[in-house]
Amino acid sequence: MQLHILLNKTSEWVQGTGPDAEIVLTSRIRMARNIVDFPFPNRASLEQKEKMLDVAEKALSSLDAMQGSLFFRLNDIDAIDKQFLIERHLISKEHAVVQKGSAVSISDQEIYSVMLNEEDHFRMQVVKPGFQLDEVLDLINDLDDRLESKLQYAFHPQWGYLTACPTNIGTGMRASVMLHLPALVLAKQINQVLQAVVKLGLAVRGLYGEGTEAIGNLFQISNQSTLGKNEADILDNIKKIIKQIVGHEKNARQYLLKSQKKQVMDSVGRAYGVLKNAHILNSREAIELLSTLRLGVDLGIVTDIERMQINELMILTQPAHLQKVAGKELDHTERDIVRSELIRERLT
Repeated sequence: MQLHILLNKTSEWVQGTGPDAEIVLTSRIRMARNIVDFPFPNRASLEQKEKMLDVAEKALSSLDAMQGSLFFRLNDIDAIDKQFLIERHLISKEHAVVQKGSAVSISDQEIYSVMLNEEDHFRMQVVKPGFQLDEVLDLINDLDDRLESKLQYAFHPQWGYLTACPTNIGTGMRASVMLHLPALVLAKQINQVLQAVVKLGLAVRGLYGEGTEAIGNLFQISNQSTLGKNEADILDNIKKIIKQIVGHEKNARQYLLKSQKKQVMDSVGRAYGVLKNAHILNSREAIELLSTLRLGVDLGIVTDIERMQINELMILTQPAHLQKVAGKELDHTERDIVRSELIRERLT
């Protein structure tokens, strides 16, 4: 199946480049849009959903940004493939459980992806590596404008873009960054920082978004309100807060290097040793160890590994990816063994 193609491609964000890439893994913006000719997905019949998919596929295939893209109807792929797409941040968990009448379109390098008939007709997403929210906004606005020139969006002059969930009405925009904050965790400052973020009106989530915990010192921070503000104002607010968090993490890293350098070097060395020699690793342990090793790379403690290798391993060692690599379904013990083999191979 075409989905296997993604295994042999590296998502652009995995390369670990861009401004502040040692702390900001990704900058992402999603936009929710609906078209006037069909009811919201939760109110639509299967026939209406299928017709919407036909309209959407035709419109998306005509856009320059989506040329050469992959298009999958989720009803045609199995549970492992759906989990594979979740692990690559291309669909949501909510999208994966939709039984029929939903699809996803994925561009080359996975910069653009569009969930169809998730909660809304369109959930457009653009992802770039590092702290590049302005660049991401330009890309998704262009995609949005071009799509709107082909379809009539559901729009109200007072309320803005109409969405299935009232929390998305207005701009329909969710901007988020994925942050790697190991020094703030080690310095026991993370709770104070995250509490301040929540008080300022932003949401803090885990690796796979809403309802997931933060593992591997990875935190996803995004706006909560979409109504009553334009895209630029929302973005300015989140950028200002993210810059402060990045500054706190940089300061914490310098503090640890000055006051606890041996302890940090010991933690990094132990993580590296386990990853290179373990024969059984569960998913949580692997990502926690990779997080520590990534800190070592970014601090210059480890010099024979690149950030991109670790970013790649954080994805490839997830359960569905391991099963795609193996070409068969694996139980949790088999996955733990295959995971350790893959890590040892990549780090040798």
